[in-house]
Amino acid sequence: MNHCCKYLLLLLTTVVSLLLSNHAVLADKAQWDRYTDAGTTAYKQGHYDEAEKSFSAALAEAEKFNPQETQLATSLNNLGLIYKTQGKYALAEPLYKRSLEIKEKALGANDPNVATSLNNLAELYRAQGKYPEAEPLYNRALAIQEKVGPDNPNVALALNNLAELIVDEGKYAEAEPLYKRALALKEKVLRPDSPDLAASLNNLGKLYLMQSKYAVAEPLLKRALAILEQALGPNHPQVGTCLSNLAVLYSKQDNYTAAEPLYKRILAIQEKALGPNHPDLARDLNNLAALYVKQGNYAQAEPLFEQALKIDEKALGPNHPALARDLNNLAALYFKQGNYAAAEPRLKQALEINEKALGPNHPEVARSLNNYAQLLHYTNREAEAAALEARAKAIRTEQR
Repeated sequence: MNHCCKYLLLLLTTVVSLLLSNHAVLADKAQWDRYTDAGTTAYKQGHYDEAEKSFSAALAEAEKFNPQETQLATSLNNLGLIYKTQGKYALAEPLYKRSLEIKEKALGANDPNVATSLNNLAELYRAQGKYPEAEPLYNRALAIQEKVGPDNPNVALALNNLAELIVDEGKYAEAEPLYKRALALKEKVLRPDSPDLAASLNNLGKLYLMQSKYAVAEPLLKRALAILEQALGPNHPQVGTCLSNLAVLYSKQDNYTAAEPLYKRILAIQEKALGPNHPDLARDLNNLAALYVKQGNYAQAEPLFEQALKIDEKALGPNHPALARDLNNLAALYFKQGNYAAAEPRLKQALEINEKALGPNHPEVARSLNNYAQLLHYTNREAEAAALEARAKAIRTEQR
């Protein structure tokens, strides 16, 4: 996720819409209703362990129905959502796939509910760094939603998701018009205090943050945060995601006094909601550690970087781009301390992961090349450093 604020809003909309359209009226489905309603309430409140129990019980009830009834697809989707939110990706995938298969058979390949399932599965793949698997699903979902009508709010959700993928691939210029189109559509059809509107504000603000356009990013992020705190409460995980972006902005502006309490608040929110081993927690640990590094507090930073690395290794596997980020951060800490022997293998591993996961011409690869080249300069290996810098320059030139 991170990227969590946007896709959670998408999936929550999915759960609610399916519940409304498929509410069971038969007496033998009353128990399914109760479990599903309880799970939805717990999910909205950020109580994911409770939601998992309720949605699991609802799925057990739904398995007793006709296998092609939409209650079963709904329950599969809902439990998959919880597993994804908890970072249990291997458990979520078969549930999403089975839900998609049921919907395609029952509703047809171009039904909007099928588009929702396509988006959910694509989001799962994107969270794991499986971008080639995610992109065709996003594009198919967007095409389905656009056929519904020009003011269909789910078009905005599909646009946001596709833009997020494009951002992950380093194509920031291509993502901006998608985000803007999504925001304009939501401004048109949603209330000004809608959490879905906050998601688009947050996503566009984050894109500007990544491009160092801080003056443009800050009002978007603050508006998103105000909406979410009002709608969901101050301790909801989606609030934590928006806080994270605002804290990063303050950190990049060297406003440490504003950034540090936000990071600490974020960690408390995320650990309570997601548990101690979720990738979103690793992201926020990295951010707080980076803040300490900027302040010269290396002893406080190192254990946080190491904790983040362990979380991502366990949750995402050895070849995810998030792991490259963790390794690079730890290497940068060692580099600042003059411990080049400890820094080098981590820089090398980060570069290898980024090349494998993102391809040889991604901006993150260029950053990894420059980081490694800097260490080579300091260890008097000028020819090797020059070769890496030339590769990085070629990548940046191609991205313009």
